[in-house]
Amino acid sequence: MTGRVAEKRKPRGAVRWLWLSFAVIVADQVTKVAVLTRMELYDRIPLLPSLDLTHLHNTGAAFSFLSDAGGWQRWFFVVLGLIVSGLIAVWLTRLPAGRQRWLCAALALIVGGALGNVVDRLILGYVVDFVLVHYKGWHFPAFNVADSAITVGAAILLIESVMARDGRIEPKHRIGR
Repeated sequence: MTGRVAEKRKPRGAVRWLWLSFAVIVADQVTKVAVLTRMELYDRIPLLPSLDLTHLHNTGAAFSFLSDAGGWQRWFFVVLGLIVSGLIAVWLTRLPAGRQRWLCAALALIVGGALGNVVDRLILGYVVDFVLVHYKGWHFPAFNVADSAITVGAAILLIESVMARDGRIEPKHRIGR
């Protein structure tokens, strides 16, 4: 009986990777609170010649897509973030524990980033962005820790997918297997 109880308490599949999602959410929210409490909106602090700390509000998605859509996009992106995160969490439960570490890390980063921005949308109605990369008048759209986690997670998925197609990764590590 004890074996069965202990077995039921173990996380299913690769769900244990959600600790990384939690770490991303915490880091994201801590940095955003620091920006909200220590900087005025639109303030900029140069850190490096092409890197500034800033305080911006984004009511849209990546690159401020739909930022002036009238308000409905807030709830659309909340629902989208929750659905995507839920589907990825289910995917993680179905992945074998201990295998596909890069895939699990990538998925956990994406979940953490999505939920970090969902928290902002629910509480504030917008996402706080604060990292600004620029060069000679060119500005990359401002972003935050959550956006970075999503980007790194997506990049890992892409790299792993290309490596799997090229035969550089053994079949047991391929995405979707």
